[in-house]
Amino acid sequence: MPHPEADPHIRLDLYQDRSSAVTATITGTPTRTIHALLTLHGFESLDEQTMVMARIDGEEPHYAEQAARALRAENITVDITAELRDEIDTEWTRANYPMPWCSREEIREESNDAQKIYDDIRHGRLIIHAHAHDGWTTVAVGTYLDGPSIHLHGENHLRAESTRYDSPVEAITEFDRLYGDAVRPGPAPATSTEHEAERARTSLPGTDDAPMAPVTTKLVDAHAAAAGNHEALLNDFLESHGEWEKWRTWSDDTTHAVHESLVLRTEFVHEASPDDVQWTIGAYESPVGERLWHANATTTVPVQILRVLLNSLASGDATKIAAGSPVSEETFSEATRPLADAGWEHAIDGRWIRWQAPGDQPVGVQFDAFATRAHPSAPAAWTFWAGSVHAPIWALHFSRHTAASVLQDVAFEVANGLTQTSIMTRSRHHNVISRISTHAPPASRVSGARRQ
Repeated sequence: MPHPEADPHIRLDLYQDRSSAVTATITGTPTRTIHALLTLHGFESLDEQTMVMARIDGEEPHYAEQAARALRAENITVDITAELRDEIDTEWTRANYPMPWCSREEIREESNDAQKIYDDIRHGRLIIHAHAHDGWTTVAVGTYLDGPSIHLHGENHLRAESTRYDSPVEAITEFDRLYGDAVRPGPAPATSTEHEAERARTSLPGTDDAPMAPVTTKLVDAHAAAAGNHEALLNDFLESHGEWEKWRTWSDDTTHAVHESLVLRTEFVHEASPDDVQWTIGAYESPVGERLWHANATTTVPVQILRVLLNSLASGDATKIAAGSPVSEETFSEATRPLADAGWEHAIDGRWIRWQAPGDQPVGVQFDAFATRAHPSAPAAWTFWAGSVHAPIWALHFSRHTAASVLQDVAFEVANGLTQTSIMTRSRHHNVISRISTHAPPASRVSGARRQ
């Protein structure tokens, strides 16, 4: 018979740095049964002795009490601290809740439905194809792995399913019709509430940082560490290419680089937030004509890739580059030839064709066949990314009529401008910190490209 001190004992308490999250500290000898029961009630492991429940609806104390009752019914000793008990016993309601006629229990049910959607997205059971902002809140379209396609409306505890469809094509087509130019590929950026929940799930209470991932050796871009030098890159490009003129907006927060033909234009946002779009490139049929294709890049795209992109824009006849390329078998092959030459494998997944760098390298390219049927200003047809296509460390997007020569130049740099290096990454509020050894990058194939 086991010694009494070895019997498992659970202490439920508030997570120190996030008032609503709840920790479960296990003393004695943890068992798989205890971990399984806590997991069933929404707890996730931080280490062998500590689990945490961090939700996006702020209802952790309520569900922690439910967990305590279930565990006690299994003859497991559970203590609830005075601080957590106060939270459990406190009656509260949400300010400015959009459905004020709902009772507290009805609000809790709606919030729990939002939590389930969030968990389904986080665990990969619900794949988000695209998102948009409808002027009031975030909307999205997605498909369950073993279920229907849906439209979503709202954020955090207000996210809800608005419409259900029989097929992804039907859902995506209607989403594009409803939101047009506002549509962006993939899931929306995480909200501050989601960031806080993620941090609670990845760091022990009382620690400042999320746990560091072990140092691994991967193929990563040799210039990822220089992702913060975008402004210097812009100034260098303008100094080196007299045919491009610089001007800043009256608010002084954006710089525009415009080709003398006025058919190629670049917008640079100086104070873009992490992971936001910092570069927007537009190609036009004439100085006052319609935009034919566009590209945008997040703040974390490696400088060398952006340098190749800018030099590609400046390497030939601006009018021909701005005219772009129709999507055809010939232009498709031209754009992706560097990937095939570098040994990248591709696979077809529904509407997407994806290329993956050799081995387990966290770099890829995605082509969205659906975007080829949309308006030229519609969401990206091409996405170059590192990390994960659904949660990228950096992402570079191109619309469907982008010049094949530009795509080929970027593909060449992404496929060949990589070097074996050590990278140490850790995530805190989804920021990525990289320590990269110094290696000289290979010369770009773009005419006029400069070496660092």
